[in-house]
Amino acid sequence: MSDFTIFAFMRILRFLYTAWAIFWFVSLFLILFPFFWLFLQKETWKPKAHYLNRLWGKLYFPIIGMPINIKYEAEIDVNKTYVFCANHFSYLDIAVMGLVIKNYYAFVGKAGLKKVPLFGYMFRKLHIQVDRNDKHSRSVSLTRSLKALKNGRSIIIFPEGGIKAKHPPKLHLPLKDGGFVMAINQQIPIVPITFLNNFQILEDGKYLLKPKAVKVIVHKPIETKGMTSNDVEALKEKFKEVVQGTLDITHQTQSIFQESIS
Repeated sequence: MSDFTIFAFMRILRFLYTAWAIFWFVSLFLILFPFFWLFLQKETWKPKAHYLNRLWGKLYFPIIGMPINIKYEAEIDVNKTYVFCANHFSYLDIAVMGLVIKNYYAFVGKAGLKKVPLFGYMFRKLHIQVDRNDKHSRSVSLTRSLKALKNGRSIIIFPEGGIKAKHPPKLHLPLKDGGFVMAINQQIPIVPITFLNNFQILEDGKYLLKPKAVKVIVHKPIETKGMTSNDVEALKEKFKEVVQGTLDITHQTQSIFQESIS
């Protein structure tokens, strides 16, 4: 069998797997949407809608045969408030996050998501949208995020400002200030999260999934007590050291292993 034939066969398999994954992605959301809609009608019911997000993930990933391997370096108290900051190399990151974090949280995500049929309605009602090209939108999203934190709701944010890493696994710099400003303002910990291989499962600009396990590390919280606005850059540097350091060690090890067997 020629290399071209093997390549074509593997691509067909990936296409079929991706179609299967999309079918269940949409089907499960449609099944749960009436309950999403109901629980989003009152502020006090929104935690139930939040739980539905987690339930969707618990059902979806086993159905498509994609294990989620999560390593927690420290216990994350579900009753405490944090700012969770993660690298963002793939659209898969958002879907996986619901299984990674058990706390009640709000995503800070791009405003364009609210235009997606049905999903956009849920996202608009449950999470926080921001147009990073609009100064007013950035200000409003920061105000809403601080209000959520004051009310005991954690925030999840991708400080790279979107999927912009041209050469994964490198963080896109400079990191946005928002999440770090929030944490210092409220004197609550930053929790770095590293998605080790999502960019390999769903590559940026490509839409065919690879059926392999997702690997995630939730790192030890970084305390911000005593920090001021003057410490934003130092806090960003600590986050970068943790996440980029983990990516470097992981992928350098993989490269050495692949070279040794080639």
